[in-house]
Amino acid sequence: MRGVCVSILCACVFLHSSVSQPPTESDTYTECTDGYQWDPLTQHCRDINECETIPEACKGEMKCFNHYGGYLCLPRSASVIPAPDPPSQPGPSQPGPGLENTPREPFNPCTLGYEPQGDSCVDVNECERNEHDCQPSQHCINTPGTFTCQCPDGYRKVGTECIDIDECRYRYCQHRCVNVPGSFSCQCEPGFQLASNNRSCIDVNECDMGAPCQQRCYNTYGTFLCRCDQGYELGPDGFACNDIDECSYTSYLCQFQCVNEPGKFSCQCPGGYQLLGTRLCQDINECETGEHQCTEGQMCVNIHGAYQCVFTNRCQDPYVQVSDNRCVCPATESACRDLPYSIVHRYMSITSERSVPSDIFQIQATSVYPGAYNTFRIRSGDDNGDFYIRQINNVSAMLVLSRAVTGPQEYILDLEMVSVNPLPSYPTSAALRLSIYVGPYAF
Repeated sequence: MRGVCVSILCACVFLHSSVSQPPTESDTYTECTDGYQWDPLTQHCRDINECETIPEACKGEMKCFNHYGGYLCLPRSASVIPAPDPPSQPGPSQPGPGLENTPREPFNPCTLGYEPQGDSCVDVNECERNEHDCQPSQHCINTPGTFTCQCPDGYRKVGTECIDIDECRYRYCQHRCVNVPGSFSCQCEPGFQLASNNRSCIDVNECDMGAPCQQRCYNTYGTFLCRCDQGYELGPDGFACNDIDECSYTSYLCQFQCVNEPGKFSCQCPGGYQLLGTRLCQDINECETGEHQCTEGQMCVNIHGAYQCVFTNRCQDPYVQVSDNRCVCPATESACRDLPYSIVHRYMSITSERSVPSDIFQIQATSVYPGAYNTFRIRSGDDNGDFYIRQINNVSAMLVLSRAVTGPQEYILDLEMVSVNPLPSYPTSAALRLSIYVGPYAF
């Protein structure tokens, strides 16, 4: 037998040149060489299948392959093309070499692998004459004086057999390599595809291939990202876009009312107001726009969120009208003795929930007698004590809102200035009738 050590397979095996061995006539007992055992039926030595008789003949990731007189430990991905059984050696009933019935071959003066042709020796093509021992899976190649057995692509020769080459060990593939008998194939990770060389991997643009993004798709190396338009947020699945309800986040987005819409929000104002910019509400002055229904003899007074139609003549007996907003009580009338000499009508509007104390209206004397002493007071209309007068000097005072009020409601305050003159030495007074409209909102 002959010993061969295959270093790249990490296993040393012994390859026997025969399958069975006949005993010699001088043997008194049957004995076979290593790797063989006596078969009493055939009266020959038969090969032992060590892969079946030796527990765990190959360790780790190695696989056991039985061979003549031994075995091979090869990677599990290896493929072995088995060789046909060699011809049996002559038995007792077969004539051995040198016997009389052995045919004599003609004398060949040429060396082995050549034959005479005329006066010269020519090469014998063992491949054409089928005088070779190549395996069925191998290709016979004639050479001068002999021949060689070549394994198919993807296999290498170990002894007389062809074993699959694990090309994946050489890292031919950029991503993943799958070894198959006699060849290999390259595979790419998700998000990539094989290039034209069948080894490299190139990025796949999923956005151009119908990625499931609902709104926006951005291709990245090996994958893709979904993004949403303004006013939307990405759903848990990473593909769908859900509307953001901006109104639910805070109550300060709009001055009055926030209305959520797909991808955005809008602000609305109550009746009598219009949107200022995108969030604030501004009172509509119906008196200026002509959107009022005041009749002739009435005057339009704009207030927060609405308007009021007041009569141009609001003088009540014994007062007489002397101008559009001023009434005078004649001195000749006895009923005027305890009443203010004149009443001036004024109108104003304030918002609800105004911070307090708050100065809201200044009173100013229009005519003052020399040496006169003036005082100011709220004559009527402040039943709940929501206002007070702060005198600034001898000729002016400030009406102050002392408590926060909410609307809509209306106050009619008579603000009186009492003057004490040195000559004559009796007090006189004048009044300002102030109509205060409190709007329904804080704007």
